[in-house]
Amino acid sequence: MHRFFAGRDAFADGKVYIDGGDVVHITKVLRLKAGDSVVVCDGASNDYLCAVETIDKNLVTLSIIEQIPNDTESKTSITLYQGIPKSDKMDFIIQKCVELGVKKIVPVETARIVAKVKDGDKKQIRWQRIAAEAAKQCGRGVIPEIGDVLTFAQAVAVEHELKLMPYECEKDGLLSSALKSVTTGADIGIYIGPEGGFDKAEADMAVDAGVKTVTLGKRILRCETAGLATVAAVMYALDEWNI
Repeated sequence: MHRFFAGRDAFADGKVYIDGGDVVHITKVLRLKAGDSVVVCDGASNDYLCAVETIDKNLVTLSIIEQIPNDTESKTSITLYQGIPKSDKMDFIIQKCVELGVKKIVPVETARIVAKVKDGDKKQIRWQRIAAEAAKQCGRGVIPEIGDVLTFAQAVAVEHELKLMPYECEKDGLLSSALKSVTTGADIGIYIGPEGGFDKAEADMAVDAGVKTVTLGKRILRCETAGLATVAAVMYALDEWNI
């Protein structure tokens, strides 16, 4: 069934009022008509089964049939701090990490990044839109936030119950060992470098800030792979997949 997100101000008197780009999607792409069913999520883990009531050029009115709790959110809260990569790799990272259940993604300026996000850059707007589309596709109950760009020093200073940094020069620190200090529902920060990885000074700064450096094995992973692999491993280890 087709799925949409709407803010709480779109809900009133047993109806949901959809405007903006979703109107075009409903009318021109999906070609829905009165009586068709859709699901609308309020972004706070509540789904609403709705029927299309009226459609005009700028507004679609839906009648709420039933409220259904959304149970797709992980108990474990993961924030991904991603060194800004080149090209459209960030788009891919955001899309897939949202699917895996990450709560927040923060772009980070590190020593070895090539691409930078300037003040007012439209990249962050696009990244938030990608997060919303990914959340809609995979049935999430909230839209993960794309945070403001931080320096590496700012990023490692943020408090989390556990802070993890896959680091290619780490040989002994195992991810499984680091995760023994937390249980399901923990607040975890994961730090991933750009294409060139982290430099030694950054690794030292991270350790001083309480970050645990870990190895992901003998192979060097690309920046767009390392975050996904780490998030997936954490979700599995903390029984978020119930496998």
